Amino acid sequence: MSFSGSLYYDELLPDGPPAGTAVLVHGGSLTGACYLSTPDGRPGWAPAFAARGYRVLVPDWPGTGRSATVTPDDVTGELVCAALGRLLQEQESPVVLIVHSMSGPFGFRLLATHSAHLSALVALAPGPPGDIQPEPTVLRSTPDELEIQGEYLRWRLPRRGLWWPTEAFARTKMIGASTRFPSGAFDAFRRQLVPIPAGLLSERQNVDGRQLRTAGPVPGTPALVLTGDHDTDHPREADAATARWLADLGAAVTHRYLDDAAHTGNGHLLMSEDNSDELAELVIGWLEQAH
Repeated sequence: MSFSGSLYYDELLPDGPPAGTAVLVHGGSLTGACYLSTPDGRPGWAPAFAARGYRVLVPDWPGTGRSATVTPDDVTGELVCAALGRLLQEQESPVVLIVHSMSGPFGFRLLATHSAHLSALVALAPGPPGDIQPEPTVLRSTPDELEIQGEYLRWRLPRRGLWWPTEAFARTKMIGASTRFPSGAFDAFRRQLVPIPAGLLSERQNVDGRQLRTAGPVPGTPALVLTGDHDTDHPREADAATARWLADLGAAVTHRYLDDAAHTGNGHLLMSEDNSDELAELVIGWLEQAH
């Protein structure tokens, strides 16, 4: 484990000289542990990338997991991006940045603000940026909590402190309609889940228009948007719209929707499902072609 400002991260090294550095950033209610191993105990994406010659850094967001020294009410998307940006700046050469779900807008912001430090962006079922995400419908509002209808799911959000993931959230949002989640691994997966700072989750849902927006046009950096065809919260058109938006800003975008015979059935947890090794190889193959 290493430390960069308010950010803790694991570092995995290849057997020989690194072919490059990959930074793997988790999504909401997860920590970097989701890349270290799968819920059924197999090696995860981090060791897979290290085996293919990458030096791999796996951070936890500020206020989350091993980086929980920041109090929840102080955690914002700007704070997370600042911490990740420092980590990128500390590397000797541009890195591959991989973001998942709620970290999607962090990756898009960093693509604009830290392009000199990025060789490619991989966005796994990314949340959309505030530039194109509509505000949710407020169903109920009290001084302590907010109930909203998002684009695809309904949420009850505390206004302060932490939002704790429920079993219904794990089954409906995280696993959803996937046919690839490892059989018998739900209890192990549920134990991995961690709370999300309430304000950060409200940002993700774009409450009051607070979701992160980009800081301007992005250069022609290669970007891959990867979506499972059984992801309940990410139908094809949702991530296709994000990919088009990225392309309009100048990125060299590929949107891969996993509906071919070899990959169908994947849900939201692409790094955790029973074909996670194949998907890691798919991403590595795309990176080799992109460079």
